[in-house]
Amino acid sequence: MPKSLFQEIVFTIIMVFFMVYALVCYNISLATGGMSNAVFLGAFRELPIMAPIAFVLDMLVAGPLAKRFTFRIFDPKSDKPLFIILSISVFSVIFMCPMMSLCATLIFKGGFQREAAAVWLQTTAMNFPMAFFWQLCFAGPIVRRIFSLVFRNR
Repeated sequence: MPKSLFQEIVFTIIMVFFMVYALVCYNISLATGGMSNAVFLGAFRELPIMAPIAFVLDMLVAGPLAKRFTFRIFDPKSDKPLFIILSISVFSVIFMCPMMSLCATLIFKGGFQREAAAVWLQTTAMNFPMAFFWQLCFAGPIVRRIFSLVFRNR
């Protein structure tokens, strides 16, 4: 886990890439009616828009909130690190999914329109299960592994 601001920034950049790319692929496949090879390339067009937004929201809002909520429940001195890691991951999804779904709604799904609230709620509901399981089962473990290899001796 990150031990300095620099490490936190590197960790967040890697996590943002894995989460945003996967969720953009997911949303494009929902919009086009299914997964295809074109989805993977199409996601790279949205990534430069959504990744910086996710980075800022995670660093300034979701990350601090996830840690605050986690450390109200768990004590790092007495609780297992796995519980803390999983709790931060779960709270991160809880906070990031609605915020990123709102951004996607405003940028890609018609912006400020009469049905914006309904579209945002539907987008959040559709994205949450994917974000939750992708984070816990794939992105989280992969990113922590990459991070541990990059910062192995530090």
